[in-house]
Amino acid sequence: MFDLLNGLKVIDLSTIALGPYATQLLGDMGADVIKVESPGGDVFRAVRPGRRDDLGVAFVNYNRNKRSIVIDLKQPEGQAILKRLAGQADVFVHNMRKASAANLGASYETLSEANPALVYCYSPGFGERGASRDDPAYDDIIQARSGLAALNADASGEPKFLRTIACDKIVGLHLALAVVSGVVQRQRTGRGVCIEAPMLESMASFLLLEHLAGHSLVPAEGELGYDRLMTPNRKPHRTRDGYAVILPYSTKHWVRFFEICGLPDWATAEKVVNPVQRSIHIDELYGKISELAATRTTKEWLEALSAQDIPCSDVSSLEDLMTDPHLLEAELFNRINDPRVGELLEVRSPFQVDGDINGSPNRVAPGLGEHTEEILRNLGYADESIDRLRQGGVIH
Repeated sequence: MFDLLNGLKVIDLSTIALGPYATQLLGDMGADVIKVESPGGDVFRAVRPGRRDDLGVAFVNYNRNKRSIVIDLKQPEGQAILKRLAGQADVFVHNMRKASAANLGASYETLSEANPALVYCYSPGFGERGASRDDPAYDDIIQARSGLAALNADASGEPKFLRTIACDKIVGLHLALAVVSGVVQRQRTGRGVCIEAPMLESMASFLLLEHLAGHSLVPAEGELGYDRLMTPNRKPHRTRDGYAVILPYSTKHWVRFFEICGLPDWATAEKVVNPVQRSIHIDELYGKISELAATRTTKEWLEALSAQDIPCSDVSSLEDLMTDPHLLEAELFNRINDPRVGELLEVRSPFQVDGDINGSPNRVAPGLGEHTEEILRNLGYADESIDRLRQGGVIH
């Protein structure tokens, strides 16, 4: 954990992956993140495997460097606690629909009354300006609605989900950027701000930057879809003994590639040396790579291409990542011991700050409500009040 955001207090009312990923990034940078949970807890806590019912490994990997307080926000006293938390915080984050947040006393209008300087950032499935504003959304829904599943279709044209929580994490990055931008604005002006980072709009923008293609021109010239990415020959190529990614990109890469292959006519062809013509003939060129790839082993290709500084790679499995020489030298994986769950393998924050990759030790994700009393005392609640709130089921 680094100290770049040391002193920044974040109230995190998010669940599952999108919001928790964003706030974990903030926590990794030193922010004090207080995770507010319902009595049942974030449903991601139950995802198995895990050694405790409330600490499944998926939850652990998205919620380090946070504290947990459990509040029943369906009760007025619970909403009063949340408002008090927001009154002493810098940032408030959630990934609910606007109406759902309002029902829990967590609207911007309500919380900004307690703290006009509050930076309030949220990621609903669909933005407030659109017709789907009240619809529920999760990663799979947005993968489908944004066009990502169709872009990932198999050879038969059947749409496929990416095997990662892609939209949650991509939009989580948008949400973290919104928080930091809001904080900078507040430092400059002293004013709070409400920033919406909706999932569908964020993902549509993310994908259409290149795939708007010919429709960027009015009237349109050409189809939607970036040709280089849409060609069927853009793929890991089958070698004599496996697969390799062979990616000549610049003109010098392409010339060197065909020289390595002993094809001087291709190395000097207009469709190779002229970038515009190369873009037009990209499927043909990738097809030629696929034809040539089968003539050598993966190792032979990587050695020959690397010697000419041509981008290339073998194709790693998840298992391969655990023994990847670069990742091991970069110390991406840490073994840590936690008294609640035993030994854990942690994937560290990927950042490096002034040459340091670790900063101070990370805090393992909190148990459900682990810091409830501590946080309430910091807010000024007396022990008698805390006992009364517990007996009334307001806190857990």
